[in-house]
Amino acid sequence: MQNDNFKALNLSDPLLRAIEHEGYTVPTPIQAAAIPQALAGRDVMATAQTGTGKTAAFSLPMLQLLSERQARSNGNGKRGVRALILTPTRELAVQIDASFRAYGRYLKLRTAVILGGVPMGSQIRALQRDPDIVVATPGRLLDLINQRYLRLDQIEMFVLDEADRMLDMGFIRDVRKIEKMIPRQHQTMLFSATMSREIADLAADLLDNPAHVEVTRSATPVGKVSQKVMFVRQNDKLALLTEILRDKNVGRTLVFTRTKHKADRITRSLTRDGVSADSIHSNKTQGARQRALNGFDRGQIRVLVATDIMARGIDVDNISHVINFELPNDAESYVHRIGRTARAGADGIAYSFCDSEEIKMLRAIERLTRIQLDSDNDHPYHCESTRSLRSGSPVTRRVAGGGGGGSARRFPSRSRRVYR
Repeated sequence: MQNDNFKALNLSDPLLRAIEHEGYTVPTPIQAAAIPQALAGRDVMATAQTGTGKTAAFSLPMLQLLSERQARSNGNGKRGVRALILTPTRELAVQIDASFRAYGRYLKLRTAVILGGVPMGSQIRALQRDPDIVVATPGRLLDLINQRYLRLDQIEMFVLDEADRMLDMGFIRDVRKIEKMIPRQHQTMLFSATMSREIADLAADLLDNPAHVEVTRSATPVGKVSQKVMFVRQNDKLALLTEILRDKNVGRTLVFTRTKHKADRITRSLTRDGVSADSIHSNKTQGARQRALNGFDRGQIRVLVATDIMARGIDVDNISHVINFELPNDAESYVHRIGRTARAGADGIAYSFCDSEEIKMLRAIERLTRIQLDSDNDHPYHCESTRSLRSGSPVTRRVAGGGGGGSARRFPSRSRRVYR
């Protein structure tokens, strides 16, 4: 049965006050399903796509259980790190740490975030303050363990977040090495947006009789995203993007490309056209990436151009549009990309630019999602010859505007060019 408020989940008063302070009133399905199981001390295997509130699904019960145990021990003695959250990207680590600090604002628990790409000094000092909870990326965590700044022999709770992304990025060997350093008696929660055989095998190794929580079918796009495909020649994509962004109703926008070079090129072009934009990708320093994210979150930057490796590290509210400047090579990445909008029950719009070389990618996306994207042909750069290549996509249903998340963008008829 769906719990309609957080109090029904038996969360403590300090946590309920913090949740109210953050402006949340109703738990999401993943939170309603996972929190009671975690509070009962069970291992949890959760499948949930991005944007469903899974960070709170593990952070709230973790904070409550650690706080209760701290109270029973009267806070005596140096216990060491008691909880570990592993995550694949630096940005996601920072955001998870921020969530722990927000939800734990009325508790006496310390957190520390450990990630690569920045000097170790501040992280070493944070560990010397004896944190209860550490949020970390695998590589830097192992570096600090090897240098004896950190031990995992007191871990009571272990969370593996974005397990499928860990696999994609080649971190699973590090994850298994880290898990062997943790005491046998501990609680584990594993969260993954998709459930492949490899993830199932990993879960079987890490989890003990877990509660299985699945709130949505893997690779199902967020329901309130209006999804449109625009057929356009590759050389006209930049002009089409600029045309869309001229509309003042297009607010905070996330643009996805396949390459770092293309992300930088688009950013430079938009900036020359007077659009406040920045890019985020793995070639940038951690400081530059965080500045771009902060500027986007605060509204100082209207457009953020990103590569897929950054997709799950972007947790910014009120993104009105996601634009796939290039379709992803991996169809599942499409779901993660458009999951950046329509978060927390809001509506969102996703446009996908498709040239003749990307028809196969479009078909793969439609096979995976079982949705045929509605074609928006009413724009100045529509390419009819590309659209004609689309026929024969094997899908089960057609979506016109997705889940009702806004109408399609309509462009003025002037300067209309149709390539046949």
